[in-house]
Amino acid sequence: MLVEKIGINENTPLEQVNDPFLEERKISLLIKREDLNHPHLSGNKWHKLKYNIQEAKEQGKDTLLTFGGAYSNHIYAVAAAGKIFNFNTIGIIRGEEHSPLNPTLSFAKQNGMKFYYLNRASYRKKNSLEILNDLIKIFGDFYHLPEGGTNEFAVKGCSEIIDKINEDYDYICCPCGTGGTLAGLISGLNGEKFALGFAVLKGASFLKPNVESLLELVGKSELGNWNINLDYHFGGYAKFNRQLLEFVERFISLTGIPIEPIYTGKMLFGIYDLISNGFFKNESRIIVIHTGGLQGLSGLKHKIDWTSKNRV
Repeated sequence: MLVEKIGINENTPLEQVNDPFLEERKISLLIKREDLNHPHLSGNKWHKLKYNIQEAKEQGKDTLLTFGGAYSNHIYAVAAAGKIFNFNTIGIIRGEEHSPLNPTLSFAKQNGMKFYYLNRASYRKKNSLEILNDLIKIFGDFYHLPEGGTNEFAVKGCSEIIDKINEDYDYICCPCGTGGTLAGLISGLNGEKFALGFAVLKGASFLKPNVESLLELVGKSELGNWNINLDYHFGGYAKFNRQLLEFVERFISLTGIPIEPIYTGKMLFGIYDLISNGFFKNESRIIVIHTGGLQGLSGLKHKIDWTSKNRV
C-alpha cells in the first residue's frame, strides 16, 4: 500500500524520558517519536494525509488544494505528498505574498506547489461556499483538504497511532492546532485511558466543539475520556517567551530529542507544569505524541535567541 511505496516507518520508537524532576515525582514520561516516521511527511501529518490521499485517488482527482499559513507544517507535507504520489498541489496561503519565500514555502514550491494568497479577512471565511466556489472557478476540479488536513479521514489515520503503542499508560497527550490528532487518539482509545490535548493557539475554546464534531463524524461521539488544556499557548500560535525557550533547550540537552517551541515544546512545558502542580497522581504513566513540525524551525531562526550552544 502507500506505506511501502514511500518507506514510512509506522513503528517509531517509544522513548523513556530520564529526568530527575520526573523521578522525584514518580512520574513515567514516554515520547512516541512520530517525528521519525518520514523525512517530509513526519509526525501526525502522515497519519492525517494517508487516507485522504487514498480517497483522492479513488475519486479520480489529480489535484490537492489546501490551506495554511506561510510556515505551515501541513502546507509543507501536502507539497511533499503531491510530488511523491503524483498530484498537482495548490496552497491557499493566509496573508500577503512576500519575497523571497521563506524555507517552508520554498520547499513547497520546489515540490511543485502553486500558491494563491488570501488576505486575512477572506481567509477566515475559507470554509464558506463562497470562497470554495471562487477557488473552483479559478483552479477547476480538485480534492479539498481542510486546513491542517483535519477531517474524518485524518481522524481514522490518527486513530491508528494507538495500535502501535504496546506499553501500559494512564494518559496520552498531544498538541492541538485543529483537534484532528486528538480526535484520532480518542477514537483509537475507544473509551480506555485518558487523552489530553494542549492548545497551541490563543482563544482556542473552539477546539472542544471541533473535536466533538469530528468524533461524531466517525461514530464516537459518546466518548468522554478526554479534555483540552487551553493554558499553555504563550500568547498565540508560533509565539513563545524566554521561559518556554529555556525549557525547550533544557529538554533537548537532557534527552537528545529535538523539539520545537510551537507544538511539542508547548505541550511538554504544560505537562511538566501540571506535574509540578500535582495534576497527575504519583506512579502515573504518560505517553506524549511527538507530532513533528521540526521543519518550521528553519523559518524561526531569526526570532529565536537561544541561551547557549544547545540549539534545535
